[in-house]
Formats: sequence, structure tokens, C-alpha cells
Amino acid sequence: MSPKFKKLLKIILPLALGIALVWYSLSKISIDELLSYFKNANYAWITLGLFFGALSHLSRAYRWKFMLEPLGYKPKFANSTMAVLVAYLVNYTIPRAGEASRAAVMTNYEDIPFEKGFGTIVAERVADLVMMLLIVAVTLFLQFDFIWELLTKNFDPVKIGILLAALIVGFVFFTLYIKKSKSGFGLKIKTFVTGLIEGVMSIFKMKKKWPFIFHTVFIWVMYILMFWATIPAVEGLDVPYGAILVGFIAGGFSIAATNGGIGLYPVAVAGAFVLFGVPEKPSEAFGWIMWTAQTAMIIVFGGLSFLLLPIYNKEK
Repeated sequence: MSPKFKKLLKIILPLALGIALVWYSLSKISIDELLSYFKNANYAWITLGLFFGALSHLSRAYRWKFMLEPLGYKPKFANSTMAVLVAYLVNYTIPRAGEASRAAVMTNYEDIPFEKGFGTIVAERVADLVMMLLIVAVTLFLQFDFIWELLTKNFDPVKIGILLAALIVGFVFFTLYIKKSKSGFGLKIKTFVTGLIEGVMSIFKMKKKWPFIFHTVFIWVMYILMFWATIPAVEGLDVPYGAILVGFIAGGFSIAATNGGIGLYPVAVAGAFVLFGVPEKPSEAFGWIMWTAQTAMIIVFGGLSFLLLPIYNKEK
């Protein structure tokens, strides 16, 4: 398989999956019903949610300076913010291309070498991955009783025990295999894990590590608050606190799986809510309202950033 064809597949497959999931989601709730939910939504709560989302983007742009300053660069906050917004917008078209576009913007307008800017973005992503894993771990701890009851209700406890034992044994053997690997897939995994650990450790070696960690935590708290604040916007939607975290995680992974979560976000969030006994149709409607609000914000502010960057930096 040629490299060009692989790149094409990386673009086409997420889009095709997104379109298929849009069709699947709309098979659960009619367009007329969905429009009715949009019409009756409380937009004050949606606006509050978007406010939290905007704070997360500003914090992300500000956090970036803690990575760039040790390299000798002090970019303008406006350029850093617009680069972040452009990156989010580009990710809606080509998965993972946003990171490259973000580094390219800073190369054009702040004279930061592309490879250095891109390297700091990769380090940021490591911090974000750690935060996501921490949220998953906290959710599993807080909802352990519910998850265990759900599993034992639907599956034989003996089979669950055998499966857990098999997973533990498999993990041990897989870890030993990765440690001894010197080529192929095993080496790629080993390199990735090593890079991940080095990236995390580099954060603690930063001169301003605590401001960086504060903003990292703040960004993810804002993400959760954005999700939480939008729930009351949907009429008849009563979501327990445990479902909020599980729904947030499901939505987060869906955004990574398809272009900006198109199609998959409403399905993933609704699937999480239904596990907690929340009615399916309002859950689907919430997923679409939440995704639409996020997407609209990125399209508007990302588009404005595209237009304003050359105007703001007219001397360039």
C-alpha cells in the first residue's frame, strides 16, 4: 500500500464513519424531533457552556508560552490564541492536521522554527493524554459499584473473573514482549511508551512546571464544566453526576476517533447516558446540541482567526 493511499484512507475513513454514524443517530430520533429539541433548548445554559469552552482555549494558548519560553521564544498571546483556534478548525477537515497548522502559524508570524513549535505541541498532547487517563481512573473509582453491578447483571461473574485474570496475564506477557522487542510493532509500542514517559517527566523538569500543571488541570476542568453546563439546556434531561463523567469520557474519545466527533459524538454520549437509565431521545438531542455548539464556536472563531492573523500581523 502506497504512502499516498494510506494518507487518503486516513482522511476518507473517519469522514465515511462520521457520515454513517450521523445516519445511525438520526435513525434513533427523527429530524423533526431533533429540531424541536433545538427550538426549545435553553440557550442561556448553552452560552454558559461555550463560555467555559472559550476559557479552556484561552488557557491552552497561554499554557503554550511555558513550553516556548525555555526555547527562547515569547510569542504574542493573540497569535498563540489564533493559532490554537485555527488548529481546532483544521482538525475538522483532516484528522491530526491541526497540530501541524498550529506550528506553521507560529512559524509564519512569530519566526518559531516549525520542528520546535511542533515538538512543544506533542509535549502538550502528552500532558492532555495523562489528564484524560486520570479522569478515566477517577470515574472508574467513583463508579466502580455501578459498573460492577452493570457487568454482573449482564454477564456471568465467573466469566468476568476469568476474563480479568486473562487480561492481567496477557498484559504481563505483552509487557515482557515489548521490553525485549528490537524491531517491528513491538519496537514502535516501546518507543511510544518511552516517549510518553519522557514527555511526562520533562514537564516536571520545566522552570515553570506548576503554572503549566495548573493550566493543564484548568483546561480539563473547563471541558467538564462546558459539558455539565449544557445539560440543563435540554428539556426533560435529568442526568446523574456519574453519567456526566462517563458521558464526557465517551464524547472525548469520539472526538479523537472521527473528525471533531462528527456523527459519533451524539451516539457515544447518548449510549453512556442510557446506561444510567436516562431516556434515549433527550440524550441523543443533548449530544447533537452539545456537538453543534462546540462546532459552531470553532467554525466562527477559527474562521475569524484565519482572517485576522494576516491583518494583525500586517508587518509580516
